Amino acid sequence: QVQVVESGGGLVQPGGSLRLSCAAFGFSLDYYVIGWFRQAPGKEREGVSCISSGDGTVYYSDSLKGRFTISRDDAKNTVYLEMNDLKPEDTAVYYCATFRSVYCTDYGPSYEYWGQGTQVTVSS
Repeated sequence: QVQVVESGGGLVQPGGSLRLSCAAFGFSLDYYVIGWFRQAPGKEREGVSCISSGDGTVYYSDSLKGRFTISRDDAKNTVYLEMNDLKPEDTAVYYCATFRSVYCTDYGPSYEYWGQGTQVTVSS
């Protein structure tokens, strides 16, 4: 059964860092892409970053490039999202999602399986 589980959220002060994890179960990252999305209260879901299967090509939202880094540990079948210099506007529920493909996309409806989400709150 294909499943993704997020962890690593929490409360952090502005300027701080967090590392989110997306553990993959029931499938291989060699064939499935992983996307990170977030949704803040009252706002639409937005794509944050994604990593393709195979060669691991990555994508970042332009507004987040330089602060967030996505990476993959094939041995642990886990994808990470390192978030630095966090700002209050980064506060949201962060979701990881997957579908079988070579290349990832920031288009949410393409993703077939979603995690439950992990809350990230940036506040002093």
